[in-house]
Amino acid sequence: MKSSLDHIPLRKQREIVSVLEILHEEFEDALKDGTAEFKKRGRILKIILFGSYAKGGWVDEPFTMKGYRSDFDLLIIVNNRKLCEFAEYWHKAADRLIHEKSIETPVSFIVHSRREVNSYLKEGQYFFSDIRKEGIVLYELDDEPLAEPRPLSPADRLRVAKEHFEDRSVAAKEFAEWADYARTKQQRKRAAFAFHQSLEQAYSCVLLTLTNYGPPSHNIKFLRSLAEEQDRRLAEAFPRDQHRERAWFNTLNEAYVKARYSKHFEISEEALGWLSEQTASLLGLVETVCSEHLTMLERNSR
Repeated sequence: MKSSLDHIPLRKQREIVSVLEILHEEFEDALKDGTAEFKKRGRILKIILFGSYAKGGWVDEPFTMKGYRSDFDLLIIVNNRKLCEFAEYWHKAADRLIHEKSIETPVSFIVHSRREVNSYLKEGQYFFSDIRKEGIVLYELDDEPLAEPRPLSPADRLRVAKEHFEDRSVAAKEFAEWADYARTKQQRKRAAFAFHQSLEQAYSCVLLTLTNYGPPSHNIKFLRSLAEEQDRRLAEAFPRDQHRERAWFNTLNEAYVKARYSKHFEISEEALGWLSEQTASLLGLVETVCSEHLTMLERNSR
């Protein structure tokens, strides 16, 4: 795997150094009082940069392209699957990375055990095959290589992608319809939850159709960033250049839990109206992006 960051500007390289420090500090803090043996032996084995900053072609123009800015995408590999639990071991790191003023670039990361990653590679999960091929190792505890990937045949890639698309695109549309129905009944909390689920399914649809991988997350900001890395046309649905609209999207991101369980959760009809329009826009873009990819796979499978 590659290890050079020479193609990235120095100020971005300094940000990456700070990101690594925070990840290590917060992981160690999460483990320090643990008495279970797997916590005592818990280690980060590798941290790998993937996506646009690894391959080139990132965007860092927050005042253009409707406020779009590429993320640092990271794969963190740990030595035990139990250490992948986000809420217990990684949420503080994620929060610090959002609020750390010296880090201007958004950071998205996924966490898997080495055994999981090697299994995915052997199963032909081309998301991880691409990371193995294009990723840049930022940190590694040892030099044990990842497993050799098993490539899927063109016919299998097409079959898997079609299955993902047909399942997730239908789910995204059904949740959007439920949300609009809830709006007509003035059920704003139910509508917010349904819009959240529509977006979760829509972004997962892109990730699974194009990469055969979708992280187990309900954080639509995180899923959005990963999906937009696959095709930046998706950023047109939820631009970042207006503060009010960013706030509405952030409120929706909280709806998965709060719209169901918090009596204090509130969202305006104006916000729901905007979310309905933008969700419809996103679903159209998802249809376009995925259909183009499936057409390409069909050509390759002939």
